[in-house]
Amino acid sequence: MNKRIMFCAGFLCLATSLLAFGQQQSLTTGETVANQAVTPVATSGSSSESDDRYRIGPGDILDIRILNRPNLSRESVRVEGNGMIRMPLIETEIQAACQTEGELAKEIASRYLKFYRNPQVDVFIKGYHSRQVAIIGAVNDQSRFELQRRVRLLELLTYAKGPSIRAGQSINVVHSPQAWACNKPNAAEISAFSSYKLSETLLGKPSANPYLEPGDIVTLPEADQAYVVGNVFTPLTIPLKEPITLSRAIAMAGGVRQDTKKDKIRLLRQEPGSTTKTEMIVNLSAIEKEQAEDVELKPNDIIEVQTSEGKALLRSLISGAGSSVAQLPIRVIP
Repeated sequence: MNKRIMFCAGFLCLATSLLAFGQQQSLTTGETVANQAVTPVATSGSSSESDDRYRIGPGDILDIRILNRPNLSRESVRVEGNGMIRMPLIETEIQAACQTEGELAKEIASRYLKFYRNPQVDVFIKGYHSRQVAIIGAVNDQSRFELQRRVRLLELLTYAKGPSIRAGQSINVVHSPQAWACNKPNAAEISAFSSYKLSETLLGKPSANPYLEPGDIVTLPEADQAYVVGNVFTPLTIPLKEPITLSRAIAMAGGVRQDTKKDKIRLLRQEPGSTTKTEMIVNLSAIEKEQAEDVELKPNDIIEVQTSEGKALLRSLISGAGSSVAQLPIRVIP
């Protein structure tokens, strides 16, 4: 009898322990489920900024087909300047602008529910006329594009075959005042001008790679320039895409030729907002020996490498005399 009591008591304790363990597991699982339930899940329509589907705009031409309702179907429906269209039996206008083909089809179907059961509506964009952008300036292929989907700035730049060697350090976007900004709550708040660092755009940084809006004009200004002329191997124009010093500019021009006045390199500089130029004499030899500070170039600087006239004259005399002597007859002295 005592053994049976002890057995039942032990079984009861084991059952209680298992029940408690099960409740603990249930709570843990419940917390996990709860955490999963409150975690936000991104849906396809949660962020229009990341949605690159084409959105209808004013001027687009639509084909609207309603299954088994040819009297209601319409071809070549033009979206008006206010972004609206009209359909048979529907008294009010329907906003087509800023909607995708599927979204507009659902909107039209919902309007016909009062007349027909489960109407099947399809919308097709027949002509894209609202999404034109242009890219000009220091690119390899200036052009105007008609977009059939949303495009970011970097992608448009690739279609223009990239920046040219004359491109500066910035890329600008001029927004049309009449642009339909579907993702902006207040079109009046859209800035008429945006500027980005070209290097960041080329890296695809989100802050410098926005979606383009209808009517946008992308411009790449040319870099400021400096000039190297005179007694160098390759006189050239240098775009100032980065800080460049006088000695580096001369090196980019192939270096100086013989008979150069290296201690009297002439630098002409035009100050911003002024028509007058100031002259500086720079000692290139001292810069090369680190005895003088190198000069950083500014826009429109002209580096003139001068020739030492005395050395050049002496060299020409020696060269001329040598050629004359070579033409004399040779006589033998016995």
